[in-house]
Amino acid sequence: MSHDTADLARLLDGRRVCALTGAGISTDSGIPDYRGPLTRAQVRHPIQHLAFVTDPATRVRYWARSVLGWPRFRAFEPNPAHHAFTALERAGRLTGLLTQNVDRLHRKAGSRDVIELHGALHEARCLACGVSEDRDALQGRLLALNPHADALAHSLAPDGDADLDPAATAGFRVAGCVACGGVLKPDVVFFGDNVPKPRVAEAFARLDAADALLVAGSSLTVFSGYRFVLRAVARGIPVAIVNLGESRGDEHATVRVDAPAGEVLPRLAAALGG
Repeated sequence: MSHDTADLARLLDGRRVCALTGAGISTDSGIPDYRGPLTRAQVRHPIQHLAFVTDPATRVRYWARSVLGWPRFRAFEPNPAHHAFTALERAGRLTGLLTQNVDRLHRKAGSRDVIELHGALHEARCLACGVSEDRDALQGRLLALNPHADALAHSLAPDGDADLDPAATAGFRVAGCVACGGVLKPDVVFFGDNVPKPRVAEAFARLDAADALLVAGSSLTVFSGYRFVLRAVARGIPVAIVNLGESRGDEHATVRVDAPAGEVLPRLAAALGG
């Protein structure tokens, strides 16, 4: 195992690369992560899928927090790590870009061939009829129902919502689907839910077309990301990991760079002709 960026470039040079990114590449944009060196010890209680679909109080909690977090979350801009992947894509060095992030910053940076494993917060979908609604449009409806909500004290949370005193959600009104009045859910994979099988199959196909897997900014704690490391190992292709702090896949890495993705990836892209 090497910790040198030059070794990372030598490993990937001449190889077709499938990239997998996690929350660690968006921290330089200002978005908190779940398991970085500074946040790992903090207690977080993210929304669980089963609770959201079965419990009205959980939905109130989510949308009250989301209506506060969304304006700042949508305003975040890509950082050098995102732009590095855009450069690698344009240079033809990637077979695919898989991301666990729901912030859509890869697309905002100009990457076109992105598989958002966990979806994105930019749409909400009705659990009854399947109709999708743009999150900005939904924001307007939520604020119309709760005109004083944006004045509540809060801080941004990693999943695009906000940390909010539970008592402050009393009386919050949740908007229903514009088509049928059904329950709206952000079009993301909550904890306890599964990534849709067709999306996983497409992501595996991108990895199977590659000669190496590059993991950037992910602790790989969640199996939805770690499975791609296991697939790469099973195929006998090298795994490279760029992450600030340890990751679940370190034992499988040929090259491991313990540094911020925003520092390493632009140098890597330049070395690979991106």
